[in-house]
Amino acid sequence: MSNKPFTKILIANRGEIACRVIKSAKKMGIATVAVYSDADRDAVHVQMADEAVHIGPPQANQSYLVQDKIIEACKSTGAQAVHPGYGFLSENAKFCETLEAAGIIFIGPKPKAIEAMGDKITSKKLAQEAGVSTVPGHMGLIEDAAEAAKIAAEIGYPVMIKASAGGGGKGMRIAWNDDEAREGFERSKSEAASSFGDDRIFIEKFIEEPRHIEIQVLADSHGNTLYLNERECSIQRRNQKVIEEAPSAFLDEETRRAMGQQSVALAKAVDYESAGTVEFIVDKDRNFYFLEMNTRLQVEHPVTELITGVDLVEQMIRVAAGERLALTQDDIGIDGWAVESRLYAEDPYRNFLPSIGRLTAYAPPPEGPIGERSEGDPVFEGPGGSAIGGGKPVIRNDTGVTEGSEISMFYDPMVAKLCTWAPTREEATDAMGDALDSFVVDGIGHNIPFLSAIMAHPKWRSGDITTKFIEEEYPDGFEGAEPRQNDLRDLAIAAALIRRRSAREPLGETTGGNLHVGGVPKVLEVFLGDERIAVEAEPVDGGFAVTADGDDLGTVTLDWRRGVALARLTIDGTVRSIRVDPVSAGYRLRHRGLDLVAKVYSPRVAELAALMPVKEAPDTSNLLLCPMPGLIVSLMVKEGETVQAGQALAIVEAMKMENVLRAERQATVKRLAVEEGDSLAVDETIMEFETTA
Repeated sequence: MSNKPFTKILIANRGEIACRVIKSAKKMGIATVAVYSDADRDAVHVQMADEAVHIGPPQANQSYLVQDKIIEACKSTGAQAVHPGYGFLSENAKFCETLEAAGIIFIGPKPKAIEAMGDKITSKKLAQEAGVSTVPGHMGLIEDAAEAAKIAAEIGYPVMIKASAGGGGKGMRIAWNDDEAREGFERSKSEAASSFGDDRIFIEKFIEEPRHIEIQVLADSHGNTLYLNERECSIQRRNQKVIEEAPSAFLDEETRRAMGQQSVALAKAVDYESAGTVEFIVDKDRNFYFLEMNTRLQVEHPVTELITGVDLVEQMIRVAAGERLALTQDDIGIDGWAVESRLYAEDPYRNFLPSIGRLTAYAPPPEGPIGERSEGDPVFEGPGGSAIGGGKPVIRNDTGVTEGSEISMFYDPMVAKLCTWAPTREEATDAMGDALDSFVVDGIGHNIPFLSAIMAHPKWRSGDITTKFIEEEYPDGFEGAEPRQNDLRDLAIAAALIRRRSAREPLGETTGGNLHVGGVPKVLEVFLGDERIAVEAEPVDGGFAVTADGDDLGTVTLDWRRGVALARLTIDGTVRSIRVDPVSAGYRLRHRGLDLVAKVYSPRVAELAALMPVKEAPDTSNLLLCPMPGLIVSLMVKEGETVQAGQALAIVEAMKMENVLRAERQATVKRLAVEEGDSLAVDETIMEFETTA
């Protein structure tokens, strides 16, 4: 087998997936060409590639989606093949045909398979013919909202309304009644037209208590097709995957084999070549139903690589060059457990609304085997890797940003994909929780606190999850995690020890029986949330002898240096990674979804601080504020109009998603502060209300 199927390939994508493809190409000795828009001129993928070609303005439809520019970049650089990553042109059959006509190889399936599986209506019919279990639904075209409601009622609520050409959660709505079916149809149709240039909609039965489990397939052009087991992607928000794992804690071997065999049958039915994914909905009784087939590399492919050791990008490149798979089904096993967390530029405390801006700090945890790295060691480079099977948990971080990078409004809000591998699910989860707590990102709102909270959630840890997990466990949005036993005590101890360690002076004098260290009393009072915790700490060999509210905790250690954003607190062998940011009279501490300010006082100052009044936040209850940077697509009310609770007021588009803003209570619209087409910043006023009696 040739180790170098091509001499040069072009990556028709950006961000973390472009960087991911470049890594495998470099490992194979293949030169790489990046393409970039004005917004990505200084992007990481541009710096990683051997060559880079500018292809236009920031807007994707003027750069990354322009096929002629990609082909011209191939011709000007001599690239023999194109890897599309995911998104953009990755599932565009016409692009494949245009490349082929230009003598350039597409690293992916043939146009026939992309066309058949890219249309959800056609793909379901083909799946049925191939003997794949499918969800009941209406596969024909739907003319208008009234017909959508009629069809939905005939199928039986709840139903899922989907864009035929959709993906990534766009153009999808769940409807529980006729009104929601009509509105969902209109919104899905609008999003589909905007995102895909195809506004066709279909409706299918929504499976209750569902799990989203998918099968990775791999096929060559010589008739060899195999499956690389499953990934569970049930932790979703607005139909967008948030956390994935491999394998699934729910499947048994019999169900896994049946899903795999049906996936292979579907792939063979469309003469599939390359890596692809067959997605299923699985009910509580392990009945599974075909959802769709993604004819590309999936975002969550790293967890499959981590449990199998197979580099999927390398396999895609070799298959595209006409090579036979060097693997058989018997070669595919399950080694350990892997978890992936998608780090998004979205603020969980503002209902996960998109956040844009510059990364003023970006410091992911070191990649590689945890606990086996020293400063100067090479980073963990590839899928799988020598650490697999070694028993030590592993961290992998697929990213396309670095400190100083700009998170743009023009593209997907993903910042990174953080993965952990370990021999067991519990160990992989623990490793992920600590890795998330160790991940420093500043300058934008991000979902790390939310992801970290999930790692500690009892339902996640037990594997008792469905696609409704976020909806059911966080019905009012995410406002921070609920403290677990000893969380507040341990954070208070951390704050007290950080205050003591930050003192510059040496051991000081005794005043009134209270030992001072650098002017800091031996006993400190920590105000944390609604708690007030007394922490006594005295230096001893190896750390501090600590008592918290009278409880003797023995020797506690704190790994922290002045000015460093992370502290590691060890109590009775348990290590907590804590994000630390100084604030007035204390520290902002973040750990496992908790985000609290710890005020650290001497006992006397604490007595006075307890008497201080709490400043109240300004009243914005009569204002509708823009929750994210976005475009006002529609204003759905007029000045002087009385609105009811739940009524749609405006639609704001951000990062290609339409967000409907609704009235929280009955009120009268006093003033419209914006017009349709206006671009707004976060918290800009959209309209003002007068309370209706």
